[in-house]
Amino acid sequence: HALHHGHLAGYAQAVRARGTWSLELVVHPDHRHGTLPADLLGAAVDAVAGQGGGQVTLWLFKPSPAADRAARSCGLQPTREVLQMRRPLPVPAELGSPVPVTPLRPGADDAAWVEVNNRAFAGHPEQGAWTVDELHARMAEPWFDAGGFLLHHRDGRLAGWCWTKVHRDHQPPLGEIYVIGVDPDFQGLGLGRGLVLAGLDHLASVGLAHAMLYVDGDNSAAIGLYRSLGFTDDHVDRAYQGTVAGGGDG
Repeated sequence: HALHHGHLAGYAQAVRARGTWSLELVVHPDHRHGTLPADLLGAAVDAVAGQGGGQVTLWLFKPSPAADRAARSCGLQPTREVLQMRRPLPVPAELGSPVPVTPLRPGADDAAWVEVNNRAFAGHPEQGAWTVDELHARMAEPWFDAGGFLLHHRDGRLAGWCWTKVHRDHQPPLGEIYVIGVDPDFQGLGLGRGLVLAGLDHLASVGLAHAMLYVDGDNSAAIGLYRSLGFTDDHVDRAYQGTVAGGGDG
């Protein structure tokens, strides 16, 4: 960590799990454009080297130019960008009609949702290959609300869903389109747009004035859909990766 006039100005930490390292860098807004990001990140990379080195991943949230330069100077290259987009609520009717949805019935719908989710996100690094236990762990989180986990059925089957989330710690509270999924058997029918609209209508119905979502920066189709629904770019989060050689004083 770094102190400036006795106050914490920033910190970096390195955590090893499953043979790789994750770095985290947090810098006070007053110090994001100076040398502090490079100093802290360099110290964290030195610590990784001292522990034998290895593969390193760093996520920077709303990265400043100084933080971006610091990551590159440590040999880390940008590998993924995630865009946060936002729009005000409610959504005007001329943008389209939501598909009919019903809220998740905990216990009754769990296994069916996991099966369809894993088909919809086959190969996805975070959303694919879920288990019922993983779903239950997420349902145990304080923010979880089954009433905002919206399912769309067609022909007696789960065809898609829009899972919403409310960030109560944000001022004012902010709604999120958390996960949108469509069964591969029902893709190409335009369900994505109707599911997003259903989620936005739900978030407006519980009194929220703004909604946001995250989308990979290279997913041009999804970004185009969200922009057509009135979402605008708020900020970019960026992941960097690299390999740190072992050595140093660890």
